[in-house]
Amino acid sequence: MLDTEQPQGTLSLQTIAMPADTNWSGDVFGGWLVSQMDLAGAIHSERISNGRCATISIHEMTFLVPVKVGDVISCYTDTLRIGNTSMQVHIEVWSTTPHREVSTKVTEGTFTFVALDKDGRKRPIPDEIKKVYADKGKA
Repeated sequence: MLDTEQPQGTLSLQTIAMPADTNWSGDVFGGWLVSQMDLAGAIHSERISNGRCATISIHEMTFLVPVKVGDVISCYTDTLRIGNTSMQVHIEVWSTTPHREVSTKVTEGTFTFVALDKDGRKRPIPDEIKKVYADKGKA
C-alpha cells in the first residue's frame, strides 16, 4: 500500500475503538469492524435509495492492519452498481491512531444491499436514482 493512497468515497461513519471491542491482546475484533462497515453501508444505501435497506451479502474482505483501543475508524462508501432492487457498495475502513494523524487503510469489502418496503419486501429503487448512477457508469 502506498503512503499516498487516500480513502475513496464518502465518509459515512466514524467512531472510536473502545476496550469492549477488543480481544485479550488489545486488538479490535474483526466482527466489530464488519458491523461498523455494515452500518456505514446501510446509511449510504438508505440515502441513495430513499428508504429502508438490508444487507444481503458481503464479498471478500482482507484485514490489513490491526486496530487498537483509541483508534478512530472512518468508513468510506462508494456505490459500485445499482440494479432494480439492490445495490453494491464498496466500503473502505481507515484508522487514525491518537499518536499520529496519518490514516491507514484497515480493510475494504463490497456489500450488497436490497431496498425494502414498509413490510420488509423488496422494493424497486426509483428510476431517477438509477439514471443518475447509469450516467456515472455505475448502474
